[in-house]
Amino acid sequence: MDAPSRDRTLIGSADLDLEAVKRPTREEAMEAVRTLIAWAGDDPRREGVIDTPKRVVDAYAEWFEGYKLDPAKELSRTFEDVQGYDDIVMLRDIEVESHCEHHMAPFLGKAYVAYMPTNRVVGISKLAKVVEIFARRLQTQETMTQQICDAITDSLRPAGVAVLIDAAHQCMTTRGVHHRHVSTITTQFTGVFKTDPTLRQRFLDFVNRR
Repeated sequence: MDAPSRDRTLIGSADLDLEAVKRPTREEAMEAVRTLIAWAGDDPRREGVIDTPKRVVDAYAEWFEGYKLDPAKELSRTFEDVQGYDDIVMLRDIEVESHCEHHMAPFLGKAYVAYMPTNRVVGISKLAKVVEIFARRLQTQETMTQQICDAITDSLRPAGVAVLIDAAHQCMTTRGVHHRHVSTITTQFTGVFKTDPTLRQRFLDFVNRR
């Protein structure tokens, strides 16, 4: 991939001619880490941190691999033989490991994803993979919740989708207000989950079931 993904609205005029940002080389990325180490007050040539730029770049390649992956492709293989099944399909406790786009600090938690199939279903591991793809990008939790919901809606055309994410943000616990043991909950409901309060409550009951 030669340039970073541009799937977010850019700030500025709609007719502003902005060139795509060229993806830096690995060595350029490592040099940026050396600069940050020096800015923090340390010596990037010191034995303990001399290999840190390599480790950080390797970690970033894993943390942000979602930019190279396509959620629609993960959801493209579906199955129509559902034997008349017409109730909720739900995954609970999907691990969320993402990074806040404002401070590049981690936020960690769980996602709960459900859909009401019409005439086709998808392999359940693919739903978890969609969560992982969007989590492995610089994100806000609110946007990620919407993206997961939209991806499932666009690919499966179900009768409805429900998504809930519960996560703790390190940008809030390790800096700024320093409030620990605080989690953020975001939800998104479409179709029957939005119009039918009983169905929505069933989803929330499943979320809270222990």
